[in-house]
Order: sequence, then C-alpha cells, then structure tokens
Amino acid sequence: MKGIIKTAVAAAVIAGVAAQPHNHGHRHLHAKKHNSPVEKRDKVIVTEVVEGPTVVEYVLDGEKVDAAKAEQMISDGVYVVMGSTKPTFSAPPPAVSTSVAPPEHGGQFFEVTSSAAPTTSSAAPPPQTTSAAPAPVVNTATGIDVDFPSGKVKCGKVPTDYGAVEIPWTGTNGWTTLAKFGKWMKGVAINNIESPISGTCEPGMMCSYACPPGYQKTQWPAEQGATGQSVGGLWCNEDGFLELTRPEFPKICEQGAGGVYVRNELSSNAAVCRTDYPGNEAMVIPLDTSPGNEYPLTNPDSSTYYRWQGKPTTAQYYVNNAGVAVDQACVWNSAKFPSSAGNWAPTNIGVGKSEAGETYISIFPNAPTTTAVLDFDIEIVGDISGTCWLKKGQYSGNNGCTVGMKPGGKATIVFKNSS
Repeated sequence: MKGIIKTAVAAAVIAGVAAQPHNHGHRHLHAKKHNSPVEKRDKVIVTEVVEGPTVVEYVLDGEKVDAAKAEQMISDGVYVVMGSTKPTFSAPPPAVSTSVAPPEHGGQFFEVTSSAAPTTSSAAPPPQTTSAAPAPVVNTATGIDVDFPSGKVKCGKVPTDYGAVEIPWTGTNGWTTLAKFGKWMKGVAINNIESPISGTCEPGMMCSYACPPGYQKTQWPAEQGATGQSVGGLWCNEDGFLELTRPEFPKICEQGAGGVYVRNELSSNAAVCRTDYPGNEAMVIPLDTSPGNEYPLTNPDSSTYYRWQGKPTTAQYYVNNAGVAVDQACVWNSAKFPSSAGNWAPTNIGVGKSEAGETYISIFPNAPTTTAVLDFDIEIVGDISGTCWLKKGQYSGNNGCTVGMKPGGKATIVFKNSS
C-alpha cells in the first residue's frame, strides 16, 4: 500500500470592507502546504473576517490526486491515509487604523487528524510510545550561550551541555525527531526520508532537539524535503559526530522575539506542548506550568525563523487539561487520555512575530481532531489589540480568536478556573 495525504484547505474572507483588494498569504499547512488567501484592501475598516469554503485534496508522492479516485483507492486498500490536515481559521486582530489592514503573518495553525502514522515517512508525525512512565522533564541544559563545536560532539546523546533538553518519552533517546536519509548533499532537495520512532541519532540522520522554555532550536538545513517535508536539527556525519546545519548560528538554542508569557492561576499543573517544527511536527516539546507561576512562551520571529518554501512560519502549541502529567500531554498518543491529550488536546495556541514587527497570538479549538473541551478558561491580557478568550468551552470568536501585540509590548496568556 502507498501512503496518501488528505488535506483540507480553508479560505478566509474579509467582509464589510470597501476599495480594491490585494491578496496575500496568510498561513501554510504542513503536509501539503498551501496559502489561504485573505483579502487585503487599502484604506479600509475591517468589520468582519469570516471563514470561506473548505476544499479537500489528496496528495500522493507530492502530486495532487483526483479526490474521487483517491477515495476509491483508499476504500480498496490500495492507499492508506498517512496524514490528514485541516487549517483552523482564526481572524486577525481588528485593524487599529483606517489606512492599512493587519500585516501578513505565517503560521502552523492547523490540525493533523489521523491516528495512522507511518514509521518510514515524515508526512505525519509518528505515534509516541508511552508504555514506560518517564520522569517529568527537568531542564538540565547548561551552556545555553556556549558555541557548539561542530564535528566534535558524538551523535548518540542530546547535547545538553550546549543548551538542548532531553525529552525522555520520545523513544529516540531524548531527541525529538530523527530523519534518516543517508547522505546530505548541499543544494539538493532531500529524498527518501525515513522517520525512526526508536533508537538514537546515528550517521546519516538529521537529529532534532528541544530547547528550554523561551528558547527554540537554531539548526535546520537549507535543503528541505523534496515533497514538502520539513527537516530540522543537527547532522550526524559518517564519522558519528554532530555538525551544525546553520554554521552562521553557532549556538544551538536561541530566544525568540519575546513578549509572550503563560501564567497559571489554576490549582494544578497545565502542560503546553510545542510541535517539533521543522521536524516531524509531533507535539513533544514541553512547557509544564505550575500554579502561581509565569513562564515565557517562545515567540518565533518570522524574519529570522524557519521558512517553508520561502514563506514565514510561526509556532503551534497544544494546551492540555489541568492535572495531565507532562509525559502524557506532550506526546502524540496519550495512553491515559487517548481522546483528550496529546494530539487530541482540546485547545491550540499559535504565536509568532510577523515580518512587519507585530506579534500575533491565537487561541482556537483543536477541531476537527477532537471534541474535547478544555476544563479551564484562558484569556490573553496585556498590550494587545482587541480581546481573545476561552470561557467554559466558548471562544470570543466563532472559531477561536487572534490578537496583535505591538513591538516592545507584553502579552500574558492566563490559565484560570472557570467561573
């Protein structure tokens, strides 16, 4: 059987405006990336942004397949769905001026809805094994500001002496993604990518890693997947030593643009899990918030962060119910909470600083992946445009909400008990 990717593409349309339109890319998808067109007009007041029609597409080996044919072949068992994505629509913040509409920003705001995950393809993140009960992550990373000695550190172990953080429950010796393709050739797109779900970083692999809260990895090759896969991390060379893939960035972890925080006002922990991107996009990078504490949430700067086919990207986080242990939350499949944690967590957060300089923060339901409802409320407060909240399972927007934060501002995503 061959793997096929099912992608739902949603359009966003600005209503209640005047003057002449100018199209621009709003965000992209992971499996088969597309731009959702958002109309943008000069000298207008944006009164409403609504979700447009959704079109289902099937992609095989990077090529679009007729939907009817694909569905018949899936039914006959010739194809198996390797990944299924649907973009989650969230409106941009209201315009604060009648001279311009909100600036363009990229993102990962979509959902992967299939639990069928291949063991030899990066088209969809592999399921994470949770049979063992690993201890919660403790940030033992040191040397966050130390240059990484390219070609001098052995591949097997995550290089925590240089800022990286081991994730013990991934099944891959603390690495977040292993991408095996044998030979990395400069200037040549990467083909035949395998994604082992066990083992460790070995020669011929690109090995991705996590960084502490407020930080993100700096390493990914210019050469990316030939059929749209994202590839990130350090390269394990034929001698078994790790090499920088972006030598111009010698530190393997860096802070984002800053200004975005999470504050836990609950009576128990709440796990927030970032997808490993560029990488296999599994939600394994943890931020375990505890009651009464505030934490930085990494805010990628689109002007310097990873670009997919030249397009800016942002970060996506999965918010789990209160009290879910981080090793059950920051996984693809949660053994204890199979329908309400990990990939099936109730709520997503999207964060990114646009190339125009404004940070966008979104909260939205993890639909259609799950019908689970978050068991606490969320509100974004601070130096933001508009309002954005989740209260008793209801969002301030129909399908979630987005606010903007000006450069130099601070925005806090507050977790609090439902009132």
